[in-house]
Amino acid sequence: MALQESQHEGGTPPPEPVIQIQDAIAAGDDDDADSSIGEEVEQSVVSISSSILAYRQENGRSYHALSSGKYVLPNDEVGLINRLDTGSDLQHELYVRTLDGDLAVCPKAKGAKRVLDMGTGTGSWAIDYADANPQAEVIGVDLSPIQPALVPPNVSFEIDDLEKEWTWTQKFDFIFARMMLGCFTDFPQIIKVAFDNLEPGGYLELQDMSLPARSDDGTLHPESYLSKWCRSCFEAGQNLGRPVFPTTEYKNYLAAAGFVDIVEVQQKWPTNPWPRDKKFKELGAWACANIAGGLDGLSLAYFTRGLGWSTEETRVFCAHVRKDLQNPRIHAYWPIYFVYGRKPLTPAGSP
Repeated sequence: MALQESQHEGGTPPPEPVIQIQDAIAAGDDDDADSSIGEEVEQSVVSISSSILAYRQENGRSYHALSSGKYVLPNDEVGLINRLDTGSDLQHELYVRTLDGDLAVCPKAKGAKRVLDMGTGTGSWAIDYADANPQAEVIGVDLSPIQPALVPPNVSFEIDDLEKEWTWTQKFDFIFARMMLGCFTDFPQIIKVAFDNLEPGGYLELQDMSLPARSDDGTLHPESYLSKWCRSCFEAGQNLGRPVFPTTEYKNYLAAAGFVDIVEVQQKWPTNPWPRDKKFKELGAWACANIAGGLDGLSLAYFTRGLGWSTEETRVFCAHVRKDLQNPRIHAYWPIYFVYGRKPLTPAGSP
């Protein structure tokens, strides 16, 4: 699904970003969700050596110790969203299935030489890219050491805070980031730093889920628990000083940083297997398992820190949200954005 590279450079005005939007999703003929797909996803416990780091405990969950409090998703076994027996985490698998097996959509989806995976998490994307591109040197960076020990020889993981000074001396030709919602105080600034750390002609690709959830037929009511959850995430992020930057603006952030040949691809994840189409029904089952499974871990940090809710209050609220996520009569979906741009071969303004 990688798109073709164009040759715009800094000497002429940049064209408008290319935007590709997915068509509306048709609902199934009945409201009975097909549970057989979801049953294929088996959860397994992730074992991490206790000698690596002592994690900070909060609300009965474990969070990273480096730059404590910056990222709201827990790094314990429950919080590592539903690992699969294959070793790939469910969220990574969901993105790959969305792209029909591809890891990215930009021209560097294959063939990059030096790659940085920002916020690598469990490291599944970095590992898969390294496997598929043995010529590439792949570096995954995260706040938590939750990556596996057995990895391809061309991939390495570093524990670092991307909001601090980047210290790599050699530039990258591909920088990748996924699910960065609410992770940074100033996401546009992070994009500018990424631009500076790319070699001329290199690419940055962002893949992210957009809030709020939407429906095209009015079945997602503004006062539903799912809608309230989305609004609460925005409010909590703002209070925490880590706003949920709108994915609709990513293309503009890239343009402001100096990127050219910007492309935005919009996809959709149904909230459960409500669609008629087989692929969307499958994506809905995976998305439901992924998001409903990680709901408590994300919400506990956000809402107790950002809204002052109690742990019990948050858990009760999440139980209602989970019912909405699993309700096949609510034809909701998560907008998914794939946005990439290229660093010009010559600086802006050069002849």
